Amino acid sequence: MTKVELLCPVGNFESLEAAIFYGADSIYFGLDQLNMRFKSANNFQITDLKELVNKCKKKQIKTYLTLNTIIYDQDLRLLNFILTKIKDLKIDGIIAMDQSVINYARRLDLQVHLSTQLNISNYESIKFYSKYAEAMVLSRELTLDQLQKIILKIQSNQLTSPNGKLIKIEVFAHGALCMATSGKCYLSLHLKNSSANRGACNQNCRQKYYLIDKINGTSIEVSNEHLLSYKDLCTISCLDQIIKTGISILKIEGRARSTEYVAITTACYREAIDSIKNNTYTIEKINSWINKLNNVYNRGFWQGYYLGRKVGAWAKKSSSSSHYKKLYIGKVKHYFNKSNIGLFYIESYDLKRKDKIFLFGPNTAIRKTVVKSIMINDIKSDIVRKGQICTIPIPFNIKVGDKLYKIIKI
Repeated sequence: MTKVELLCPVGNFESLEAAIFYGADSIYFGLDQLNMRFKSANNFQITDLKELVNKCKKKQIKTYLTLNTIIYDQDLRLLNFILTKIKDLKIDGIIAMDQSVINYARRLDLQVHLSTQLNISNYESIKFYSKYAEAMVLSRELTLDQLQKIILKIQSNQLTSPNGKLIKIEVFAHGALCMATSGKCYLSLHLKNSSANRGACNQNCRQKYYLIDKINGTSIEVSNEHLLSYKDLCTISCLDQIIKTGISILKIEGRARSTEYVAITTACYREAIDSIKNNTYTIEKINSWINKLNNVYNRGFWQGYYLGRKVGAWAKKSSSSSHYKKLYIGKVKHYFNKSNIGLFYIESYDLKRKDKIFLFGPNTAIRKTVVKSIMINDIKSDIVRKGQICTIPIPFNIKVGDKLYKIIKI
């Protein structure tokens, strides 16, 4: 088994800490413009990049900036500024689909990863783009058999990228799927004049729709009114087959999703990759990982097209299928390192003994624990209410300002 790079989504410093702590090999992120999640995700500012890169370099984690929108002439000046800036910061590469971005990046000798939106589906296309890119995300509609044949051709022909190394193939392993071919969707543009390919998707596909017979105008009853909404991709049950094709990079979607989503998906796929490598990948572990993945935002799961399925699996609702949700409780006022006690100000809801909680912050990776005891004014209590200050034992380091959440079953 060749080394597989686990590439994880990051939308803010809190999710960055989660990705680092739970085992990402690399992370990808966007700025507040020119990326496919500029509207839906919390993006970084260009002034954040030095801190972001320094944090990752200390842990030997690669960094990739998404510049994967369609580019217009009025964007070129900004594009040039961003690329010049990240060249100076030594970011490891960019994720792109527009030829102007690819061309500008190559002039600056920046590494390029090609987005799935280019819909690369065959070896000849890879051969063409090998002059410009080090890695390519192939079309999401390809099967494992098609993937493997393409990778074998790359290996047998020793097809190299501009850095002289073999072209790397990158695939999506987990997260949201667009109903359009490789995500090149125009539905939001047509209906709301808000271009998904410019990072402003309104997610019209996630809504309910009626099916109408156009000839006689009658409405056709369907059991699922989410006619355009795919379930989320989840490949952890067939990950061994995906890795056997020879792919180099395994990518998790989700820059617009929560810190706990980044933590759990990163942890599960890290464990799965390592289990496959160590020959300890079992059905019991797979079921355990799926249960954990079900506990964070998802629209239900399917394995995508990898195993040859030709029709998408449609979500049954636009909201999450997870059985759990988080409630914001309050913030850390102090942490007593010697006694492992946290001092909290409760800003909303009540917190009870035995409640499941998690904490995280811009410099603290998300961690879970259980409320074993509560002290209010040095008096034991089974409950603390909004507006009160309390102390709770926390078995790991936290920092002032970190957020406290309660996990509840829906």
